[in-house]
Amino acid sequence: MKFDYIKCHGSGNEFVMVDAVKHNLDGIDLAEFSRFVCNREESVGADGVLLLVKEGDMFGMRMFNPDGSEAEMCGNGIRCVARLAEEYVGAKEFDMFSGGNTYGIVRAEDIHPAMPTYGVDLQVRLASPDFGFAEGAEQFVSQRIERLDSDLLWTAINVGNPHIVAEVEEIDYDHLSRLGERVLELKEEFPKGINVSLVKVLGENRIFVATYERGAGITASCGTAMTSSATAMALNKRCDYEATIEVENRGGAVRCICHSEGGLHTQLIGNASYLSYGRVVAEEGNFVCVELGKAEAEIELYNDFLRSKNA
Repeated sequence: MKFDYIKCHGSGNEFVMVDAVKHNLDGIDLAEFSRFVCNREESVGADGVLLLVKEGDMFGMRMFNPDGSEAEMCGNGIRCVARLAEEYVGAKEFDMFSGGNTYGIVRAEDIHPAMPTYGVDLQVRLASPDFGFAEGAEQFVSQRIERLDSDLLWTAINVGNPHIVAEVEEIDYDHLSRLGERVLELKEEFPKGINVSLVKVLGENRIFVATYERGAGITASCGTAMTSSATAMALNKRCDYEATIEVENRGGAVRCICHSEGGLHTQLIGNASYLSYGRVVAEEGNFVCVELGKAEAEIELYNDFLRSKNA
């Protein structure tokens, strides 16, 4: 079996994306494929695998982590899949599904000239069965999780997948790694694991986010984590509702707008850029990936965007 892939990224969060509407992937072990193709030493290397899928008249996304587990939602990933879906839909606004939920997609104003930019609207829940540390509570805002860390004040957010967010004066990646690993040990508090983010406030409606992703570890960027972090900062009155919040990370930057009317929801706006194109040959459970070309112009455009942010 042969099928094409696109290596892409949202805010530096890299994925291998496959059009599963065009290519029939029946018989492919998607968990094993994800483990193989995400390996940066032996294969293409990525933070996850994205599939464009379709049910009825609606397009959607499936996302697999590097460890082979399937995620309910990926904010950076769904923007990339939305770019591919737009070619089928032929409209600038449409709905997509992921993990049993529906998300509003819009082709947004470019965050950098000529760079494909999409917005996704994420409903925010403050209570979730994934929050074992807050069982029965309507919300968990700026509180301690003693067995995880006795000092940090956490806010719990679910935007299709679960997150905890804490503000810090400085980002300590070693500490973040220990927190992410500790979560794996605390099955009662985190029955399905959780994404852990540390946030530094850089200025008015401007934050920096670092995240330990469930199933992936520390990545350069996580879209739902940036969304959750912006929302947490609004809940804690560190950022403003209805304002454009500039959210930065090691991979780049996005914009978030938190809305409180009509139910809490946050729009995530950012790039959906292509890096390279290739083909996968699958035979008897083994995979070979061949790169066919690089998206040189898009790579340089994103580098120009990063230079503009660091100027």
